Amino acid sequence: MIYQCEIQLQTSGHRQMHDLTTDIARIVNDSNVNSGLAHIFNIGSTGAVGAIEFEPGLEKDLPTMLDKLFPPGRDYGHEQAWHDGNGHSHLQATMLGPSLTVPIKDGKLVLGTWQQIFHLECDIKPRRRTIAVTIMGEA
Repeated sequence: MIYQCEIQLQTSGHRQMHDLTTDIARIVNDSNVNSGLAHIFNIGSTGAVGAIEFEPGLEKDLPTMLDKLFPPGRDYGHEQAWHDGNGHSHLQATMLGPSLTVPIKDGKLVLGTWQQIFHLECDIKPRRRTIAVTIMGEA
């Protein structure tokens, strides 16, 4: 069985994180899948999805560390081609990745006690994001 759904997000721009765990748990419940996988995918090249302890310290630390690895600037090839200010955004999103797959057991996401699913906006502008969620498994 395959069940698909989308989550719509409005972001405020660079560094904003959203906790998607509750929305994805609801989608898993609605799918009636008892055992399988939840695949979460950010549609777009400047947003990322992952798993983290979603708390204020890490909500600040993750984007800060990404800005140290790939700081905003004009020296990127992307900037030289497009002059849109978001070369670092593409690199940050690529580093984290656009997707995450989480097991489903007994109709629930298999996550650690302090583990949540997040979306990180890496672009410099507010964006309307679509997160595609595909549930695969058996009832």
